[in-house]
Amino acid sequence: MSRKDSQFQKKVMSLTYRGKEIFKPLDTGRIDERVSCIREWIANIFFYTKGGTTVMIDAGYNYPRLAEKMEWLDIDPASIRHILLTHQDTDHVGAVERDSDGLFRDATLYLSDVENRYMTGEVRRRVMFHLYKLPMVISDNPRVLLKDGQVLDIGGISIECMLVPGHTWGHMVYLIDDAYLFTGDTIWFGADGGYSFINGLAEDNELAKRSLAALEERLRARKLRPKIITGHTGWTDDLDFAFAHRDKVCNGWKKQKPHDPKAPYDGYDESEDTRERARTVPLAKQDDTLFRKASGR
Repeated sequence: MSRKDSQFQKKVMSLTYRGKEIFKPLDTGRIDERVSCIREWIANIFFYTKGGTTVMIDAGYNYPRLAEKMEWLDIDPASIRHILLTHQDTDHVGAVERDSDGLFRDATLYLSDVENRYMTGEVRRRVMFHLYKLPMVISDNPRVLLKDGQVLDIGGISIECMLVPGHTWGHMVYLIDDAYLFTGDTIWFGADGGYSFINGLAEDNELAKRSLAALEERLRARKLRPKIITGHTGWTDDLDFAFAHRDKVCNGWKKQKPHDPKAPYDGYDESEDTRERARTVPLAKQDDTLFRKASGR
């Protein structure tokens, strides 16, 4: 998606979703000593750092303030050599598109072999219940194509790749060092727990729900309790909260219930995303007060 197309989507999406409590991105800042986050309108991109190596997770919009916000967190774009893509939607790959600012031209992209079919043009991405075809993503970056269950080692960072089709046909989540799960657009957090991501943006909502249930089973079978970090609605370390409504889909066409008092009216309003806050305010996990009351916890 070109810079012009990104600006157009910003206007349309802002009008479509404002007041519905759908998009609740984290502001720019740090979750902990390993994970940093940058807000690009309604989307988050993440950086995982260990032992002098930083891996980037998703590449956001074709966004004019990315270099500025990376400076807030003291991250040098030239240090980014590896970018994990959960999927190729235009709000997750913009910084590596051909007409972007070129901050990461030499970085290698990692994505599923199934997802890569969108980037080659073999398959076209459709949203709004397949009624609207998104512009094709064009990137010249080298790519590594991944299989479900594949484990990578990048500079001593262990990355397990898990296929979770539904939102897109080849969507992947990444389990890093068994302690952090980056989920892209697999999970949406409401005030009362996690749901399958927004209905109108999925290739197949029923498949997405099955993938979400299977993901939970994989984690519980191995007794893993990672920090679960989403692309648009924050993070939690509570598996019960994250998968509370795995059999339901977030309905993006109406205002959400129960009401989330911390949800922004317009997720595209970045007025509170500032350099000072990025440097001083830790990014708290998703407020699960309503969920705990409802579950008697």
